[in-house]
Amino acid sequence: MSDAVYSRAEVLHRVRQPRFVFSHAARILRETLAWVSPLQFDATFRRVSRMTMVSHRRLRSLQETVRYVVAKNISGDIVECGVARGGSAAVMALALQQLGVKRRLWLFDTFSGIPQPSNADPDYEIARNYAGQFGASVDQIRASFQRLGISTAEIEFVPGLFQHTLASSGVSQIALLHTDGDWYESVKTTLESLYDRVSPGGVIQFDDYGHWLGAHKAIDEFIDKRGIKTQLEYIDYSGRRMIKPAQS
Repeated sequence: MSDAVYSRAEVLHRVRQPRFVFSHAARILRETLAWVSPLQFDATFRRVSRMTMVSHRRLRSLQETVRYVVAKNISGDIVECGVARGGSAAVMALALQQLGVKRRLWLFDTFSGIPQPSNADPDYEIARNYAGQFGASVDQIRASFQRLGISTAEIEFVPGLFQHTLASSGVSQIALLHTDGDWYESVKTTLESLYDRVSPGGVIQFDDYGHWLGAHKAIDEFIDKRGIKTQLEYIDYSGRRMIKPAQS
């Protein structure tokens, strides 16, 4: 079972939300069953579970989405903003490997823990407890990938705050963008810097839409500001994904 760790303040906050309680109970059950399941994805989940806080359902969605953009021949690279210990990136890399397809995988993170939230985050008092947590160095993630048999030849590690790295990065076209920045400023910067580089028909998966109010706020504001007409598909309590429309 993946190590989704919550602060005491957050637990007291979340238990008053019935949707969270139900979703988290379903997550625990699903991830427990994954340890005895013969399904192919569950085998992958067992390999990466110690490297991630992302749920089984959101990880499976990333695998499905990699297969989707390859099957639909959506042009571009795979990009993740918010890597933590590398588990979700490993799922996407393994999916490409299983398909026998080479696509560049860009990994953006501080690689030293998540940054401090700002006053733009409505749940700042809870969010600030996590600053500096869930970090792993580039060398640690490379070592984890090596243990999983993942080649890093097509993987670009880009350390630093999103505000300093995304706009000037060498990413030109994106087929799949995994946005896992938690806080308002991180998610806002990700969308402002990279949305226009996502190919029409490409997919954006949001990890924190239902969990952190800052991420929710940044996504809703961006969609409204840009007049984007597309549906946010429900993955689980926290996750959503969308297909970029041809006209936006």
